[in-house]
Amino acid sequence: MHAEFKGTGKRKIMLIAHMDTVYLRGMLKDQPFRVDGNKAYGLGIADDKQGIATILHTIAILQKAGFKDYDTLTVLINGDEEISSPGGRSLHTKYGAEQDVVLSFEGGGADGQLRLATSGIAAAYLNVAGKSSHAGAAPEKGVNALYELSHQLLQLDKLSQPERGLKLNWTVAQAGTNRNVIPATASAQADARALKVSDFEQLQQRLNDGIKKQLIPEAKVSVKFEMRRPPLEATPASRKVSAHARTIYEEIGMPLKVAEVATGGGTDAAFAALKSRGAVIEGMGLSGFGAHSNDAEYVLLDTIVPRLYLSTRLIMDVAQDKVK
Repeated sequence: MHAEFKGTGKRKIMLIAHMDTVYLRGMLKDQPFRVDGNKAYGLGIADDKQGIATILHTIAILQKAGFKDYDTLTVLINGDEEISSPGGRSLHTKYGAEQDVVLSFEGGGADGQLRLATSGIAAAYLNVAGKSSHAGAAPEKGVNALYELSHQLLQLDKLSQPERGLKLNWTVAQAGTNRNVIPATASAQADARALKVSDFEQLQQRLNDGIKKQLIPEAKVSVKFEMRRPPLEATPASRKVSAHARTIYEEIGMPLKVAEVATGGGTDAAFAALKSRGAVIEGMGLSGFGAHSNDAEYVLLDTIVPRLYLSTRLIMDVAQDKVK
């Protein structure tokens, strides 16, 4: 869902959130929406229905106040974030590149912190094509794809650089069809994480170079690398805007933590930042707990007003060039 409000100012600002959740059909009957004290419970309420609600109410507040000092105020709400946004990636990157500030309304976590960096998520797909033959009568006439795959996995297992936050772990493998047949195909998948886009680019090159060292020359080996989410990296622009956000919270007597080091989890904010020179801030949503788990997912109701104040004031101050 893409909406754009035209104003009278010079700054372009975008607000993003997502609609989809990870829960299976039928779970709602066991975890219906309910309010208990300071907590509102419900499937996907923290990840990321609260983000949509916060954006909608922020827009409503600005409209009620008659505020239009921005050039454009863009809202982009994604429908496929939980599967790494295959349909929404290019849109986030396209619109993100046009903005002075992007505010992403994923939850602020238990302590309500803003995040300037998140880890990137990638996948590697290794495929080996061999030749089948009778494993008992004529194994020498085959090309054992399983042997070649095993060789590749062992030699490609040293590409991680944990001290830099670069991780590559082979997690899934398949080969063969029958016990008495030399396997003609074999494949494996790996999970990769990085803190910088350049590290993913380096890893992809090392994978392409590595598969050239084969155990069985007759086998055909290929590797596909997919950056499912780029890393979100802290920038001077995002540091400046987040520092201003901290002063806004100080006005209402509240502390605000800002994390510049990635701690895991991917975000659509990283796609928005991929070609952007503006600030990209993650974690603008409410505080809560229980996303992606069997625990009862909830948000803290007493974080609604402070977060609405933060988002509204931040938009107004960015639009009026008050962020120094």
